[in-house]
Amino acid sequence: MAFTGSTEIGRIVLQAAAAHNLKRVTLELGGKSPNIVFADCDLDYAVEMSHFALFFNMGQCCCAGSRTYVEESIYDEFVRKSVERAQRRKVGNPMDPEIEQGPQVDDVQFAKILGLINTGKSEGAKLMCGGAPAADKGYFIQPTVFADVEDHHTIAKEEIFGPVMSILKFRSVEEVVDRANRTNYGLAASVFTTSLDKATYVSANIRAGTVWVNCYDELHAQAPFGGFNESGLGRELGEYGIQNYTEVKTVTIKQPKSM
Repeated sequence: MAFTGSTEIGRIVLQAAAAHNLKRVTLELGGKSPNIVFADCDLDYAVEMSHFALFFNMGQCCCAGSRTYVEESIYDEFVRKSVERAQRRKVGNPMDPEIEQGPQVDDVQFAKILGLINTGKSEGAKLMCGGAPAADKGYFIQPTVFADVEDHHTIAKEEIFGPVMSILKFRSVEEVVDRANRTNYGLAASVFTTSLDKATYVSANIRAGTVWVNCYDELHAQAPFGGFNESGLGRELGEYGIQNYTEVKTVTIKQPKSM
């Protein structure tokens, strides 16, 4: 059985399989993926890709880049450009090809997101734009950007699954990798830099099933996808994905003695 969904329901699925028929289970669950932006990146490109990484599908994406770590020297400019991009995002009828963002999936998710936005404000994160419903009816939420987010803030720890961007500041490669790994999840990560050394170091040391370098959400049939820790079990796609559906059989035959 292959299940894609929340970590909470993934636990229930795994428990049910253990309690009944020991059905083999693969789980693709939640995430709180770090998106790391170094000062030597192409800034405008990194802003646009970071925007896409978070706001794609109204933020309802398990591998969303929901912790955006930005190097200190470019932090203020990155925040400014990210706010400007979020304010240009068009919210409305998803059937309209000009619209970039539709509604959240239901009233429960709508209320949860708005509650986490209020928690972010109360815990000291700085609301830069958005933070409220985007229409008088329906489950539309304004594209929201928080700056001055700290690792202990709830919006930096819990999966929001909505259009809420949290931007955190870092100073060194070692520091940001250590902070990025302080999570129960491990589905995906990304790094934006022109330094091969930085890209290699981050990719090797981030505990996540997928790491994108200078891109985001690049998924291909040949490349396995899945998470570490509470982000799931097993892999989809590629040879590793096929192995989850394969039973290995051993047949041993005793050869008769030659006459």
